[in-house]
Amino acid sequence: MIRPFCLLFDCDGTLVDSEPLLAAEMATSLTRLGLPFQASDYIGEFRGSRFRNIVAALEERYGSVDPLHLAETETEMRSNLNRRLETELTAITGAREALMALIDYPCGVVSNGPENKIRTSLNAIGFGDFFGAHLFSAYSANCWKPDPRLYLHAAAAMGFDAEDCIAIDDALVGVKAALDAGMTVVHLNRFPDAEETPEGAIMISSMYQLPTVIENLAHTRALASRQLAYAR
Repeated sequence: MIRPFCLLFDCDGTLVDSEPLLAAEMATSLTRLGLPFQASDYIGEFRGSRFRNIVAALEERYGSVDPLHLAETETEMRSNLNRRLETELTAITGAREALMALIDYPCGVVSNGPENKIRTSLNAIGFGDFFGAHLFSAYSANCWKPDPRLYLHAAAAMGFDAEDCIAIDDALVGVKAALDAGMTVVHLNRFPDAEETPEGAIMISSMYQLPTVIENLAHTRALASRQLAYAR
């Protein structure tokens, strides 16, 4: 019996449509901090990146900010964002249907966001039961995409080798992390006119396509396993 793939989902932009809310809160907070930032900057340049990495890039352009003021601003921003996630968040189109179709696969969530944000987001749209305690935050693992160690940490915690995992991620930083981790990668490319899928990743433009892709990969692996058994 071939063990099923482990499916490792990104959260923001892959399962939940939180990025417009996050971008808006960042724009308000960072601009007030003295780092000019528009919501479109997040989608266009920084999507999926760690908040402190975004701040560092902006500080190079506009000058440094007081660390204490930054910490206070980040705390306030995250608090405001969590309140909006609880009431305004929606699922990515097709995500619920994909999860239902793939319910027999072991699944986890791997995100650059804090664990409380992941949990708030999933619970707000009723996705929490799909993943249980299998939530892997960069803040807990102390490594952020595009570092492959975050995906490798999640795979090990789930009890799988990297080659037995499929990562589903919409952001290029996440796609790169999973590819470098040696996983099969499905890139949910919702902006195909502006973004290229990296070589080695499988592109889909809608989560409705995901179950078919996963089943095809599982079928191909099963066929290869049978052929190997016959060769022996």
